Amino acid sequence: MEETQIISALAALAQVQRLRAFRALVVAGPEGLTPSDMAGKLGIAPNALSFHLKELAHAGLVTSQPRGRNLIYRAGFATMSSLLGYLTEHCCEGVACELSNKN
Repeated sequence: MEETQIISALAALAQVQRLRAFRALVVAGPEGLTPSDMAGKLGIAPNALSFHLKELAHAGLVTSQPRGRNLIYRAGFATMSSLLGYLTEHCCEGVACELSNKN
């Protein structure tokens, strides 16, 4: 991924409702969710959810596909994987990192 794409994805996730929507789609897996299902799960108004889904889609983090009269939204797993790969590439300069519970 290009740095501009990384920044766009991170910016899209830097808002609580968008982060929650994206996580709900990750949990749903390849089956995805309809906007009404997501709105109910997240307790968010459908028009607000629509705005957030558009932002996530613009960043490549979600895709949508028509199914009958509904749209099915899915997490963009390829983009998510690329984002995580970018963030962890060369982690600890190739040495296994030890995680600590200390703050």
